[in-house]
Amino acid sequence: MKTNTGLALVIVIVLTIGAAGTIFAQSASESMEKAGTDVKNAAANVYHGTKTAVTDSDVTAKVKLALHDDSLTKDSTIHVTTVAGVVTLRGTVSSSGISERAEKLAHDTTGVKSVRNRLKVAPG
Repeated sequence: MKTNTGLALVIVIVLTIGAAGTIFAQSASESMEKAGTDVKNAAANVYHGTKTAVTDSDVTAKVKLALHDDSLTKDSTIHVTTVAGVVTLRGTVSSSGISERAEKLAHDTTGVKSVRNRLKVAPG
């Protein structure tokens, strides 16, 4: 009987280790799959982020060109930034008319979703 009890104990231990190994292997497999998905998502985010940055650079360049080509705004120092299609105008201009014109030019530029006019009018 002692031999059978010892054999049964060995079988239980082997089965337990085998089950634990299977669970461990399954967990490792799931972790690897998740890591692969995370890498794929990170790559997609980098691609879309780069694509947005290029588009924003294009929009900024178009707005700057429009401001430079306009007779009312061409002599003003207006800083233009674009993030996700939202253009921000900064600087100091000599009149509210120039500020309004700059905002309209930016708003009318292709690719602009909205304009934040942070231009200040110089006293005087």
